[in-house]
Amino acid sequence: MIAWEALGGERRAAAPAVGPFPYRPFLEVWWAHRGEGALTIVEHGDSAVAVVTGDGAMSFAGDSDVTDYHAPLGVDPGAAVAAAVASAVPGTRYRFDSMPEEVARPVAAALSEAGGDPVVRPHEATMVLHLDPADPLAGLDRKQRHELRRKARRFEELFGGATISPGGEGFAPFVSMHRMAEGEKGAFMAPGTEAFFRDLLEVPGSKLDLLLTGAGDPVAAAFGFVDAEGYYLYNSAFDPAASAVSPGIVLLKFLIERESASGRRRFDLLKGTETYKRRLGARSRALFEVEGVV
Repeated sequence: MIAWEALGGERRAAAPAVGPFPYRPFLEVWWAHRGEGALTIVEHGDSAVAVVTGDGAMSFAGDSDVTDYHAPLGVDPGAAVAAAVASAVPGTRYRFDSMPEEVARPVAAALSEAGGDPVVRPHEATMVLHLDPADPLAGLDRKQRHELRRKARRFEELFGGATISPGGEGFAPFVSMHRMAEGEKGAFMAPGTEAFFRDLLEVPGSKLDLLLTGAGDPVAAAFGFVDAEGYYLYNSAFDPAASAVSPGIVLLKFLIERESASGRRRFDLLKGTETYKRRLGARSRALFEVEGVV
């Protein structure tokens, strides 16, 4: 029996602002839909972590393609990771990815103290917009601020208005818009991925928002999570027929303003350093991986 309860309760992630990813609700959904190998919940002192072992390798539960942050729970993040590695068969490779520096350094130190020879490497980055309560768009330069507002006005003029519709009833349009896209994005929302996202709607803090025209037609969708610290934009889609008026960017503007008004001070665009994120004023948050052999 999997001891999921160790990844909840009063234990908090060892790094701040990492969203739902290190906790039981998200990882249970991930395991049900994407998990392979042997899953173990390791506790050591106040620390806990979920690891997966298979084909001679150990990693955090939650593959890096769909898990934007990894962080053991507890004050001492390295303790449970070192205990997990110590229990592995000699010769097992380990790779722990997607860790903020506040976690990666103590994890590497704990593995070194246990007699290992871990290597710390950069591993992708997330992009975070820090929200000014007086002006949610303060991170944009004057030109980009003007351009964003121009796009919102153009959208409203063309479609007779713009409103945000939150709630799970937007799931079908979200899936449909994904499948309208060309190339990899269009192929992304396969039936298994659809089921994964449907169950993610049950994760505490999940949010699904649609951008609607004045006539009530959905033209963009955003799937995210919220906690006390911020909003985490996990996935998005838009109707290609409306691409000329940038519905995805218009939706982001409304979401940034809404979350700021709700008192949140971070708008996390998660992994990927796409140009549009920088234009919104987001700043890079480095992630690291720790690798070695038992």
